[in-house]
Amino acid sequence: MKNFKDKVAAITGAGSGIGRALAIDLAGRGCNLAVSDVNLEGLAETVRLAQEAGRVTITSQKLDVANRQDVHAWADKVVADHGSVNLIFNNAGVAHGSTIEAASYEDFEWIMGINFWGVVHGTKAFLPHLRASGDGHVINISSVFGIIGVPTQGTYNATKFAVRGFTEALRQELDIEGARISATSVHPGGIKTNIANAARFDKSTEAITGQSQEKSKKNFEKLFRTTPEQAAHTILKGVEKNARRVLIGSDAYAIDAMQRLLPSAYQAILGGLAKRQQRKG
Repeated sequence: MKNFKDKVAAITGAGSGIGRALAIDLAGRGCNLAVSDVNLEGLAETVRLAQEAGRVTITSQKLDVANRQDVHAWADKVVADHGSVNLIFNNAGVAHGSTIEAASYEDFEWIMGINFWGVVHGTKAFLPHLRASGDGHVINISSVFGIIGVPTQGTYNATKFAVRGFTEALRQELDIEGARISATSVHPGGIKTNIANAARFDKSTEAITGQSQEKSKKNFEKLFRTTPEQAAHTILKGVEKNARRVLIGSDAYAIDAMQRLLPSAYQAILGGLAKRQQRKG
């Protein structure tokens, strides 16, 4: 897919952050949009901004990506409203900070339902429609935490590693088949979104970080270097190049390089840094 003009893109988690930036960027390129989010107020603002960016057709839908039936119904509605769909950006996601031991099964189910099952639902619901379009692309948002494991991020790591493996397997299957559909796994580093603000944090993180939950959130946000607009531009450039993997931000490249050079030793390095931070706390 070398350009997005007159195509139709579906985006989950479009009420803010990368999802909103993707919608605005795509609208400016003449791409019609079907946007969804659980936050109707944020979604309405995205629609307004996208309409200002380009004269395209935009539909919106309140959607919980963890609900399989609702996602499939939305995919069918997108085609009914737009006639076809060419791209699905499975972008909706949440964060959770906790030690593995302290994380409840409900915590795992909550984050898996959105971060992993949301991607599965979106991919499987839209694949038949992408095939029918004759020119389709699946874009699944993983994370740098889908490349390395990080203390207190075990639940999040589990979802993002799963998204990476799922997408890489899908890409290979489509390549082998010679399909006119492709798939890309996206790994953002620290993006200036409200994900940390909306994250669930457990008190167990305090024993690891030596900091209060509030301070941990603030310090986490300090690591966010890349704007959503920069992230969206990088993602769309990756789609144009049919990239298998897209890294976003200098921190993502550094983390990827560390994992390649020190595939298991990086754990000791991160553990040492965490202990130092713990002593400071």
